[in-house]
Amino acid sequence: MGAAMEDVREEEEGRMATDFFWSYTDEPHASRRREILAKHPQIKELFGPDPLALLKIAAVVLLQLWTATFLKDASWVKILTIAYFFGSFLNHNLFLAIHELSHNLAFTTPSYNRWLGIFANLPVGVPMSITFQKYHLEHHRFQGVDGIDMDIPSQAEAHAVKNTLSKAIWVVLQLFFYALRPLFLKPKPPGLWEFTNLVIQIALDASMVYFFGWKSLAYLILSTFVGGGMHPMAAHFISEHYVFNPDQETYSYYGPLNLMTWHVGYHNEHHDFPRIPGYRLHKVREIAPEYYNNLKSYKSWSQVIYMYIMDQTVAVHQQCIALECGVEKFQLSSSNLIATKETGLVTAVIGSRVLLPVEANSNQASQEPDRTARTAPVRRGHGRLYEPLYNII
Repeated sequence: MGAAMEDVREEEEGRMATDFFWSYTDEPHASRRREILAKHPQIKELFGPDPLALLKIAAVVLLQLWTATFLKDASWVKILTIAYFFGSFLNHNLFLAIHELSHNLAFTTPSYNRWLGIFANLPVGVPMSITFQKYHLEHHRFQGVDGIDMDIPSQAEAHAVKNTLSKAIWVVLQLFFYALRPLFLKPKPPGLWEFTNLVIQIALDASMVYFFGWKSLAYLILSTFVGGGMHPMAAHFISEHYVFNPDQETYSYYGPLNLMTWHVGYHNEHHDFPRIPGYRLHKVREIAPEYYNNLKSYKSWSQVIYMYIMDQTVAVHQQCIALECGVEKFQLSSSNLIATKETGLVTAVIGSRVLLPVEANSNQASQEPDRTARTAPVRRGHGRLYEPLYNII
């Protein structure tokens, strides 16, 4: 089977992916978590809130709001320049603070984390904190499951993004796709918390316009937009789960921007232990290096974006999906099938899509969040993991 797969990879070399990578393998994080805890139980001591989360968030929120008021009479060129080179870092920092709060890593009481998330949301300009939490927790519980994990680009995106220009446009607009994708593909009815988030955000935006003018609000929204597009901090959207190694679903980044992003770069460690706050995740790797040092990782987010756009073999089909259906629903010819002698399972290779089925009687998909076995194929992209050309940001 290994030789056959190698032949497929060589044949696909130099061609852009035309579909996602489909896998019927077990979700890796829960099983690795159990192994690590059994071998290194002291990791449990890292669990718990970040005692400085409130202070860090408050400092960034106040600095960004003050900057917006300071720019109320500035030229549009100055506003855009400061938004990209300064405000974008602050707003993306707050976006990742909201990510941290979605795991209740500031307070032990969940509602306190929600209130702090609404506060962190203020400079972002649009209400998203509460809604983000709903979808993000599903991303952890059902990583890669089609129709549930909204971190996965849609088929429409994949079909539209097929060359360097369209990839560049997609990167610039990726925050819009990230925000709007769940609203179209898996809308959830809003509740009281979403309403509260909306009212408070509208109040802040209206106050900003009333007291300081439209330019102040425009600065905040521009900071969010450019910080989520062609920006080094936004590269984590691509680097985290775009599969560049068929044997690995999640990738970490070990570079300096972790200091500004709540250490979200330690993404394998985060998915293994979502109850550990970002600033302690590096200790997981230090305690259990045998589980992480051999995994592929990144040292430069800037290079991730550059190579993603420029490499003609890489497309939006870099992600992974698990469909709630069986392999029999796909039209396969005998030339697409490769059987393994050890298990009798069949691997189907269709262009650049790979389907790896598991036994039909697996029934653990409904377990949360320690679920390891999947009853459906998982969609993951494929490409190449680049050796870092530079290790700056």
